[in-house]
Amino acid sequence: MYDELTRVDIEKMKEELEHRIGVVRPAILEDVKFARSHGDLSENFEYHAAKRERGKNESRIRYLRAMIKTAVIIDTKSDADTVGLFDTVTIFVEEDSAEEEVRIVTTLRRDPFSNIISKESPLGSALMGKKVGERVKVEVSRDYSYFVVIKKIKKGEDDQNLEIRKY
Repeated sequence: MYDELTRVDIEKMKEELEHRIGVVRPAILEDVKFARSHGDLSENFEYHAAKRERGKNESRIRYLRAMIKTAVIIDTKSDADTVGLFDTVTIFVEEDSAEEEVRIVTTLRRDPFSNIISKESPLGSALMGKKVGERVKVEVSRDYSYFVVIKKIKKGEDDQNLEIRKY
């Protein structure tokens, strides 16, 4: 399955990839060399920590390359009266009798603790394409679902300031 990402997502990943290869990788290599110079590697904490960081960096580089290579670039435009990518949606959660505001983004830029949700999440996918006033069923699993009512849609755009997830 290919990840659906925006042009900004791809650009942000390319920037991070360039930084990791050009800046982080050489710095970690120097750390490994310096730690190795301290002698006995079996009890050298700095050496093992530097090697661990090298592994994490190389893993992230592989991940970014794979994401860039396999991503499907999607359009962020949506009709003015329907929920689309980067829109902020005010919903009424029936089972909690509470209003909530969520912003819908791509998977790479989600931050559920800040109410920034992925369009692939149960709530995000249920809201996409819907209109103000619609009652929407959100299926979390086969055993659990709930209903929300869309109260307001504030149109958004692909924001450069939204960071991509690091890990």
